[in-house]
Amino acid sequence: MLAGLDGLRFRHWRAESAADGIVVLSFDRDGQPVNTFAQDVLLELDAIVERLALDPPKGLVVRSAKPAGFIAGADIREFQSFDQKGTVADAIRRGQQVFQRLAELRCPTVAAIHGHCMGGGTEIALACRYRVASNDASTRIGLPEVKLGIYPGWGGSVRLPRLVGAPAAFDMMLTGRTLSASAAKAMGLVDKVVEPAMLTDAAIELARKGTTRPLQQRALAWLTNTWPARQLLAPMLVKQVARKARKDHYPAPYSMIETWRRSGGGIQSLLTAERKSVVKLASTPTARNLIRVFFLQERLKGLGGKDHGIVRVHVVGAGVMGGDIAAWSAYKGFEVTLADREQRFIDAGLARGQALFDKRVKDAAKRPAVAARLRGDLSGEGAASADLVIEAIIENPEAKRALYAQVEPHLKPDALLTTNTSSIPLTELRDHLAHPARFGGLHYFNPVAMMPLVEIIHHDAMAQDTERRLAAFCRAIDKLPVPVAGTPGFLVNRVLFPYMLEAMAAYADGIPGPAIDKAAVKFGMPMGPIELVDTVGLDVAAGVGRELAPFLGLPIPAGLENKLESGKRGKKDGQGFYTWEEGKPRKPELPKDYKAPDDLEDRLILPLLNESVAALHDGVVADADLLDAGVIFGTGFAPFRGGPIAYIRSVGADVLLARLRALEAKHGARFAPRAGWDSPALR
Repeated sequence: MLAGLDGLRFRHWRAESAADGIVVLSFDRDGQPVNTFAQDVLLELDAIVERLALDPPKGLVVRSAKPAGFIAGADIREFQSFDQKGTVADAIRRGQQVFQRLAELRCPTVAAIHGHCMGGGTEIALACRYRVASNDASTRIGLPEVKLGIYPGWGGSVRLPRLVGAPAAFDMMLTGRTLSASAAKAMGLVDKVVEPAMLTDAAIELARKGTTRPLQQRALAWLTNTWPARQLLAPMLVKQVARKARKDHYPAPYSMIETWRRSGGGIQSLLTAERKSVVKLASTPTARNLIRVFFLQERLKGLGGKDHGIVRVHVVGAGVMGGDIAAWSAYKGFEVTLADREQRFIDAGLARGQALFDKRVKDAAKRPAVAARLRGDLSGEGAASADLVIEAIIENPEAKRALYAQVEPHLKPDALLTTNTSSIPLTELRDHLAHPARFGGLHYFNPVAMMPLVEIIHHDAMAQDTERRLAAFCRAIDKLPVPVAGTPGFLVNRVLFPYMLEAMAAYADGIPGPAIDKAAVKFGMPMGPIELVDTVGLDVAAGVGRELAPFLGLPIPAGLENKLESGKRGKKDGQGFYTWEEGKPRKPELPKDYKAPDDLEDRLILPLLNESVAALHDGVVADADLLDAGVIFGTGFAPFRGGPIAYIRSVGADVLLARLRALEAKHGARFAPRAGWDSPALR
């Protein structure tokens, strides 16, 4: 018997009887490859839980019928539509009510977790009495809502601190990081970890026999949620958050901490406080822009598909970029050969690769197999068997063309030849190629392991299939591809260069570097532009400047050419605009009475916006969304602002144009509005 569910048919849920009166409830969202919580899914679950409450089984196991994972969370597209209709509060209330009814069932309840368990998936697991997870590498448990400008609103922010203690709970919720099954078990979030094949049986056994959590875990969970502990811990949590995010930029973490600090009473009182706070956050520009960024990311992920036909990768150039590209490709499962003109350069690249593997491959027993996929290749023989060749040598068109003439005759008929050039137009590089259709650009960003974007540079003779395969390869190495035209600077460097150049002009005018950086960070950039120039490297900045300054009609500020050509390269040498120690800049203290010029933020940001408008007008990318995605993921442009074009729309193109003209009148022609400000895309 199915405890009152006999004869009922559901679109998204399937109930089955197991031994000893246990009901196994499988979630299989109709018509979707991945389980997400839409309102019709919750309504069905509510009806099921209501029946179970009337006639409780001996136990209930909640599992996924999808092979891909447990539950990915709420249906974000539907959530976005609720925001537009003003019905977010109703949607959150429904989720809270359904999960609370599940929590109140008069029988043991167990969540059986395999694969991704995110957001609402973790919240339904928290509403169960017990949780069992598979030890598969794909099993990751998280509450990433803070990345969307909100926080867990279906009871997650209430239940998690009470389960695992406030410090561990907030570490998880404030960062949005995900946990492996073993890490979740160590925290107390998961009660048992088993092999995937044993998951359902283990969950049934847990429903039958239960388990007792260690006394120390239970005591910590209680103690850290008492009123005095909340008053003590909350300011410490706020201080931690403030190191990484400003309250006016990202209000969600601060709101979550404050709601937890001041809220008491029973479960319904706590859920009401959670709901009111999350509903308020959902209507903020930050949440709306971060949700938009989420969909931009999904769009980039959808480019190219999975069929790339690439097994072997050959990288020429074992410098920082080439070596890191090779190491990352090997880390992601490809067979990689790394070539350069001298063995010492290859050895340095291999050493950097080993450092990456040591950091990223947590299981030391697996590191040798990963490292074996990356091999030095002084003779360059790997090119003949490669499916993809990536050139990452110096930014010199003649040197690159000479290399292609040497390598291309040895390539397989379907092999792709690519360049990692950061600014040279591909029309300058494709001359004399026998097969320009299979030539393209793969422009990575430094540091390769951290930066999510890769620009796929196309040219007029490149085949569409080449672009598709390169996009699929980017997805296979867990990067976001954005297709861009092969004009100077492509998208990211073209947009970033005027911003960095103006920062250096401000520096040349006598404005201290820390003041310039502070203004940019206040706007929402991840680091200041002076620090960024040092991080990128003054040598790289000089090379990009030589290519882009004439193209964009921008002068290099007086005195800066000497600085860029001084031989001091910034972070990599320890000396640039700042002195660097142990990978961090030592910035001089600003005088206490120092006041930056009122127009400093506009001087920095408006050139970036101006060039974004020009790049869109020139067709560097297909549309405004791709431009915003490329600039956000390629430069770290304030995600909470939604991207340059979204920001222009929110402030008003005419307002920004007037400010640009005021800068032009005060500082000169470099601030003259570029073509494209009259585009309907900006309205």
